[in-house]
Amino acid sequence: MSTFLAGFGLGLSLILAIGAQNAFILRAGLLRQHVFVLCSVCAVSDALLIAAGVSGLGALVGKFPLFLVFMKYAGAAFLFAYGFRSLLKSFRGGRSLLAKGEVGSLRQSVIICLLFTWLNPHVYLDTVILLGIASTQYSENMHFAAGAIIASFIFFYSLGFGARLLSNFFEHSLSWKILDGIIGIIMWGIAFSLVYGS
Repeated sequence: MSTFLAGFGLGLSLILAIGAQNAFILRAGLLRQHVFVLCSVCAVSDALLIAAGVSGLGALVGKFPLFLVFMKYAGAAFLFAYGFRSLLKSFRGGRSLLAKGEVGSLRQSVIICLLFTWLNPHVYLDTVILLGIASTQYSENMHFAAGAIIASFIFFYSLGFGARLLSNFFEHSLSWKILDGIIGIIMWGIAFSLVYGS
């Protein structure tokens, strides 16, 4: 259970960052358009990438142990930079999310969602590399993967269907400052754990 929770916690913290994909799902949720399908596309894509990272990277690390050391430090450096960027946004502020117009037809929306997911280099770093590396610290790494996958499903469906509850909140720039500050702290915490964790 502890391995599952570790995967769940790390998977959720990595996916919390509001990027193009999450903003698109949030906007679709605010407009109540194609929410279930778009959330499913994102969650299933994440599940495939997480499974690939956990099952494939473990074998690679077994043959090339120095690769793990390199990727830990490279991942930590990226997360530190990403956390710094989020904290900088938090101090600057000035962002808001206004849901206007439409997200498009179902076909167009699914294509856009797939592009946001599969053409985003960050998704490979988060799901395939970082989660794959983190899973090697646990003997039952598929439990770790299951936790991360379930976190992804919960996040996307909560974001899509819960968006209406957040519409007033995200119209204010202070909300984004708070969110970016939390994301920055989480990213720095993960970077620290990659370098100094067991």
